Amino acid sequence: MTSAAGATRYGELTVAERQSWTMAGICQAGDVLGLIDGDVVVIGSDLTAAARTVLDRMLAAGGEMVTLVLGEAAPESLAEYLEAHVRESHLAVDTVTYDGGRQSSPLLIGVE
Repeated sequence: MTSAAGATRYGELTVAERQSWTMAGICQAGDVLGLIDGDVVVIGSDLTAAARTVLDRMLAAGGEMVTLVLGEAAPESLAEYLEAHVRESHLAVDTVTYDGGRQSSPLLIGVE
């Protein structure tokens, strides 16, 4: 179990609170930030598109299971969209989704 936990990668989508320098460039307040293992890799304006980009980058390194934890601010259709995208683009990868309730991030992603 320790080796499985060590091989798990995590991602997060959040919204920038102010203008800032990131590893992916300059973001403005209100931009959607996609992070992988704590580093900003995507700056965008659309949560769904940024989530797909982060998920694709995470799965490019391989994976068998995707866990999505949706926050209160996530659009209702986000989980369905990402699950369908994984089924179509990444064969043999299972997806499980949880309601994260009132968390600060709209989406947390785990890939193992």
